[in-house]
Amino acid sequence: MKRKRKKLKIKRISILLIILLLVSVLLIKFPQNKAVKKNITKNIIKEEKTEPTITLAMVGDALINDNIYNDASKNNYDFKPYLKLIKEKISKYDLKYYNQETILGGKSIGLSSYPAFNSPWEAGDAMIDTGFNIVSLATNHTMDRGEKAVLLSREYWNKQKDIISIGSYSSYEEKDNIENKIYEKNGIKYAILNYTYGTNGIIVPSNKSYLVNLWENNNDNYKQTVINDIKKVRDKVDVLMVAMHWGIEYTHTQTSLQKETAKFLADNGVDIIIGTHPHVIEPIEFINNTLVIYSLGNFISAQTSNSCTNYKCSIGLLTSLKITKKENNIVIDNIENELIYTYHNNYHDYLVIPFSNIEIKNHLSNYQEVYNTYSNIISSNDPRIKTTQLYN
Repeated sequence: MKRKRKKLKIKRISILLIILLLVSVLLIKFPQNKAVKKNITKNIIKEEKTEPTITLAMVGDALINDNIYNDASKNNYDFKPYLKLIKEKISKYDLKYYNQETILGGKSIGLSSYPAFNSPWEAGDAMIDTGFNIVSLATNHTMDRGEKAVLLSREYWNKQKDIISIGSYSSYEEKDNIENKIYEKNGIKYAILNYTYGTNGIIVPSNKSYLVNLWENNNDNYKQTVINDIKKVRDKVDVLMVAMHWGIEYTHTQTSLQKETAKFLADNGVDIIIGTHPHVIEPIEFINNTLVIYSLGNFISAQTSNSCTNYKCSIGLLTSLKITKKENNIVIDNIENELIYTYHNNYHDYLVIPFSNIEIKNHLSNYQEVYNTYSNIISSNDPRIKTTQLYN
């Protein structure tokens, strides 16, 4: 009997010791687990810390001729309805670029069409309302209506908040102020320069070259000017872009001079080259790590030239990409290209339609055929450059 009691007592003591041991282990390990959790949380936060990025969307020429502004005049020159589908499309991007092909001198000096354009300020209002925040002004039509129109254009653009307008200025001070050419978004500093090959034979006064940034073909003086402009900003920014008004109109193949110029810019540290002027789409490629978009084509236009058959002047390109800062390097990727179409009903009721929007089926009956024709022009074997999108 005593032996049984002794065994029972030992058994109880053993159980008690085991319980105490388990409690001790839990007490010891609990704060350790908490610390481990804390470390894991820190690691997760560290891993989730993303590298600085900005996104960029680009379209081509806003060519506002009389066919377009006469239609808009019926609604107090409201161009915004024409761009409503693009507004939906580009809202997600940080930077949104377009080229103002025709000078915005405004109605006070009289609107005009080809060959000497002048467009209403309301066209700019629509572009800004759509979301565009970078506009290039150096084109072959910048001087169409002389110095007065250029100064009125600058008056308009200088009133706009948070809009980068480049390539045409009202003074040397405005043109050369380097602080006005460096911007920052999401921790990435960038600059964009803009040049045109010429002004349709209109002479820019030698003492007022600020009116438009020229880069005449095979002119070493202008080439040196570009080099100097690049040097002013290159070491102060992460990304340098150049908008080039160049090439041959209505030609889908880039010229040897465009290729030579692109190589020159790439060799001098330019990261992205944005091409306009041909009014039609041209290929996209990389020269080393420099992205070259030879021509985005027209954004909105109603050209009636015999050279514009088979929709070629009403089909443009919306190119988008991501810029990432990885330590001291810049990576350009996620390059996507989408065709866009300017619809009109006998030069009324304009609508710019992305090919991924269902409206393309309702406004362009042979959209599949058109898609096949023009998407082949920009096709690239480079895996960084993605093919165009199409509504299915």
